[in-house]
Amino acid sequence: MSVLPELAVHAWALLGVAACIVGFSKTALPGASTVSIAIFAAILPARESTGALLVLLIVGDACAVWVYRKHASWATIVRLAPAVVAGLVLGAAFLAVADDGWVRRVIGAILLLVVAVTVWRRFSSLGGPSTARGRLVGTIGYGSLSGFTTMVANAGGPVMSMYFLAAKFPVKAFLGTAAWFFAIINVAKLPFSIGLGLIDTSSLALDLLLVPGVIVGAILGRWIAVRIKQQFFEGAVLVMTVLGALYLVIF
Repeated sequence: MSVLPELAVHAWALLGVAACIVGFSKTALPGASTVSIAIFAAILPARESTGALLVLLIVGDACAVWVYRKHASWATIVRLAPAVVAGLVLGAAFLAVADDGWVRRVIGAILLLVVAVTVWRRFSSLGGPSTARGRLVGTIGYGSLSGFTTMVANAGGPVMSMYFLAAKFPVKAFLGTAAWFFAIINVAKLPFSIGLGLIDTSSLALDLLLVPGVIVGAILGRWIAVRIKQQFFEGAVLVMTVLGALYLVIF
């Protein structure tokens, strides 16, 4: 008896596309993984989709860490750690009382708010010069929101994308810091997901088939990332984050 879920051909095709997007998002365009979250949630039951996607995200993290291992800002990661842990705890508490509909809409609304604040801070002259207090508030806010959203829906990527944009990270530093940041967080989430039954034999068999798609997407992303211009990169990150947030809010 097969441990794989019984899915239509088009569903398998969509999952394959989602796996490629996971790899691509890790090495080229953070925020695009929100599309994968939407595809997995549409095809698989909500709980199962979270566990299956987490394993693929870890594979994507490994690819990104290998490619950008020399470009991470460890000082940034260390500063974010306490706020992220607090966000993870808050996310776990939220999951205990909220249904799937509320989870999706709250995350979508948070992402739209984060985009608005980030755009204002980066492009408006009203934002003024950065101060130590402002950086601290930003670190706590973005870090806690990232921990919260990654705990409830594997959707912390768009939040941290906005943080790195606000910090004006170059493309490689952006991708390298994000790679190590989420590699650590996602591996830390793994025991909890197994304990909650989100990852089992069936989801691992599914992931085994989809891992090649993640690798292909990561290779394609790497090829594009070394050729992409900073301005286009930043605009694409903003667009993908907004589209992902709107999907979560509306559907």
